[in-house]
Amino acid sequence: MEKRKKLNVKAYVSIGMLSSIAYLLMLIQFPLPMFPNFLFVDFSDIPAVIAGLVFGPLAGILVELFKNILNYIATGSQTGVPVGHIANFVAGIVFVLPTLFVYNRLKTRKGMTIALVAGTVIMAVVMSILNYIVILPAYTLLMGFPDMRNLVVPAILPFNILKGIMMSIIFMLLFIRMQAWINKFSVIKRA
Repeated sequence: MEKRKKLNVKAYVSIGMLSSIAYLLMLIQFPLPMFPNFLFVDFSDIPAVIAGLVFGPLAGILVELFKNILNYIATGSQTGVPVGHIANFVAGIVFVLPTLFVYNRLKTRKGMTIALVAGTVIMAVVMSILNYIVILPAYTLLMGFPDMRNLVVPAILPFNILKGIMMSIIFMLLFIRMQAWINKFSVIKRA
């Protein structure tokens, strides 16, 4: 019982720390020159993947949630409603969860590469659908923008694919160095 209690405290502290790192990474965002200026790349999903690998999928979801809450409190939203933060939260979840699911089946570096490709593709497709149905119409309604759904295929889909590839490359560079550590703590978690 005592060992389990310590592990829970360690998990909570780690999730808080990874959420803070994700929030800071979210502040370092940049546009890509060939895409509309409202699309930004940030690497804040990487700590969520690490949290998910070590502590399970709920930890990854919590990191995504906390970083977006922190960012909304600190920066607010142009619309008054956190549309962009909700979109970032959903994009993070649909990148992190498939990545974790596939990696938990394969458990190798090649498996992680396949998992990151799956996460990227699923994120790009799901976010394209959600942008067409919900997110872009919300911006049109709340900000008075013209209908931007025509940007889904030429801009949003390729942007999310490129963002996923960039995150995957950076994560793989970290994962190669951290794989033994992640596996060690994942084994302790399951004990």
